Amino acid sequence: MSNQRAVEVVDSACDSVLVDRPLDEARSGELARTFKAIGDPVRLRLLSLIASHAGGEACVCDVSEVFDVSGPTISHHLKVLREAGLITGERRGTWVYYRVVPQTLARLSALLAPQQRVDRAAEPASA
Repeated sequence: MSNQRAVEVVDSACDSVLVDRPLDEARSGELARTFKAIGDPVRLRLLSLIASHAGGEACVCDVSEVFDVSGPTISHHLKVLREAGLITGERRGTWVYYRVVPQTLARLSALLAPQQRVDRAAEPASA
């Protein structure tokens, strides 16, 4: 799945889709892949390290030294996060700098915690 496709899927999932109507098969599959990307402890921690790094971006050299896994393994996890539309990367010389895509996180958050709906039928009648 391309980075653009993941973002489009999240864009198409309006904020209250879980409470307004059930997810269709295609949308639930795409969203599941995005959530699966952050369902791995290493990837979730990578995402957190990048998001909390000074300036909102982190060099791969900054995040890879924190883990007791190989460089190729870190690269794989970063690729999964990138393909899910959760981070973007920019090559500068020999290093790649990563940033979190705040719009994607906001949309996922809104999907899980939509604004509470007011059920007009349950409201007391005005006098």
